[in-house]
Amino acid sequence: MKKTLIIGASDNPDRYSYKAAERLLAHGHEIELLGLRPRKIFGRIIDTERKNYADINTVTLYVGAQRQPEYYDYIVSLNPRRVIFNPGTENEEFYKVLKKNNIEAEVACTLVLLGTGQY
Repeated sequence: MKKTLIIGASDNPDRYSYKAAERLLAHGHEIELLGLRPRKIFGRIIDTERKNYADINTVTLYVGAQRQPEYYDYIVSLNPRRVIFNPGTENEEFYKVLKKNNIEAEVACTLVLLGTGQY
């Protein structure tokens, strides 16, 4: 299964990042969580520091374009296969950075991809 880093993770069940964590786990994917507050969901800690996670296949973003530049170098350093830009996170500038580093930028909804078997 694909190890996924959720950036913008939240312990609020109404947030899409929370729903994505829940659905990724239900589909058997391993997850890492990065957010603003050190909380715990589904038995996992939401990290507040950018760790050098190993073997990240996918980064799924729940952070708006205005806050993404601070994550560019970090995400590239993880060398994921792809970055999913969920609705509201689209960012042409970041797509170009990823392309230069041979990382796929996918504009999609993680929940829809999981629901349709395209994840």
